[in-house]
Amino acid sequence: MKILIKTVLTIVLFLYLAILTKLVLFKYVQVSEIIQSFTFINNEHFLRAHNFIPFKTIYYYLFLADINLIIRIENIVGNVIGFAPFGFILPLLANRFQKLKVVILATFFLSLTYELMQLIFTFGSFDVDDLILNTIGGVIGFIPIKIFLKLVGSRRKRGGKVNEVF
Repeated sequence: MKILIKTVLTIVLFLYLAILTKLVLFKYVQVSEIIQSFTFINNEHFLRAHNFIPFKTIYYYLFLADINLIIRIENIVGNVIGFAPFGFILPLLANRFQKLKVVILATFFLSLTYELMQLIFTFGSFDVDDLILNTIGGVIGFIPIKIFLKLVGSRRKRGGKVNEVF
């Protein structure tokens, strides 16, 4: 039963990552055009279109942006919510991901991978604030599963009959 659950969780993780990749990297590109989208641009204007200053975009969306409030909230909250499943699924797959520090690092590096791909291949724009928001999302996903695992573990220690979930 444990192997079946791990297999299902692995499949869910791969499906989630495929969907996340489409939403993050190829949100403006049709699936059939993805290969043609791989281009390299290296000029001064290109680098100015990215944000390398922490909290600049977050501050802009919260206090300065003259755009619809819903769009501002979607941009901030979307970056957080998009990575919450990652922080939720990892601790269920492997014991080494049951520590907050490890989940923070894994989420950060996944987000960094997406941001660097956007920077290098011009799929979007690199934004250091996305790294911050995505990592927060991974932590938010981690918290409920960590609480659940602690509750299950404490019930086992007290001798309560709990079927092994994972």
